[in-house]
Amino acid sequence: MTPFHIAVITAGITQPSSTRLLADRLTEATVRALAPHEVVVEVVDVRDVAHDLTNNVLTGFASPDLQVRLDAITEADAVIVATPVYAASYSGLFKMLVDVLPKDALRDTPVLLGATGGTARHSLAIDHALRPLFAHLGALVAPVAVFAASEDWGSVDAGRLGERIDRAGAAFAGLVNGSPRRDRVDPFEQVTPFESMLTDLRA
Repeated sequence: MTPFHIAVITAGITQPSSTRLLADRLTEATVRALAPHEVVVEVVDVRDVAHDLTNNVLTGFASPDLQVRLDAITEADAVIVATPVYAASYSGLFKMLVDVLPKDALRDTPVLLGATGGTARHSLAIDHALRPLFAHLGALVAPVAVFAASEDWGSVDAGRLGERIDRAGAAFAGLVNGSPRRDRVDPFEQVTPFESMLTDLRA
């Protein structure tokens, strides 16, 4: 059985990061819900390539490290994103990564949205900013998203956050299961035989 490949984009700035924690828990919930399917997870921590992203925006060229991460997103069967909310929207660093993705990279790709913020007042950023962004990119945006405020982590609300994460993971797994798989191209599958290359040179 071919495994599902899931790319996880997390745009937290600090270490440790509540945004990374939310991304990890959404991923765990999705993997559990996809069982018994095998799942390969590749995490793209935007913080690790912040300087490379700036250089890419300025020059139009991706560094080898950044290109590996862009390829992981482009070739994924599904994508989980988590971003902190600043000024009622996603972070600028997160948007920078989205801006350098190839055209149509996320078209028809299932995407699960997650966001973190200081208070629950920022939760509307998912519907006012994140959802329109990924709809514009042609992604299949999961209807169930998760916002985690600071108080969700260290109080009685933590249990309810866990329930929301599990519900989002289960719903997302259903969307992933029902979506066409990405065609994976082996770069060595169609190598031109050496004899043919010699023939072309003699022609």
